[in-house]
Amino acid sequence: MNFLLQVLINALALWGTTELYHGVFFQPGAGMLAVLWAGLVLGVVNALVRPLILLLTLPLNALTLGLFTLVINGLMLYVVTLFSRLAVSSFGAAVVGALILTIVNWVLNLLFKDSRQR
Repeated sequence: MNFLLQVLINALALWGTTELYHGVFFQPGAGMLAVLWAGLVLGVVNALVRPLILLLTLPLNALTLGLFTLVINGLMLYVVTLFSRLAVSSFGAAVVGALILTIVNWVLNLLFKDSRQR
């Protein structure tokens, strides 16, 4: 149940990001299933690929005091575009979109974590 809820939160966060920032968008004709699929892909990428990339780039991340994580998050968002109907206009847009996605996802997790604890 927790994984399913996280997929739904990811999907909602992706949709919210596309509404807030037009550099990240769903391709025309993408419906609710495409948004849910992108949320699932984002969850899998963040669970399997992102930790490995963070480990490999640890020296660079330490050198930049963690700011390189933004680039990694942009790369992860770009990877999601390869397997879903999500699209980004450029790599810079992916980095900005990843920053917005992180904030939206954080807020949604706070809201749903609150309701789960009651």
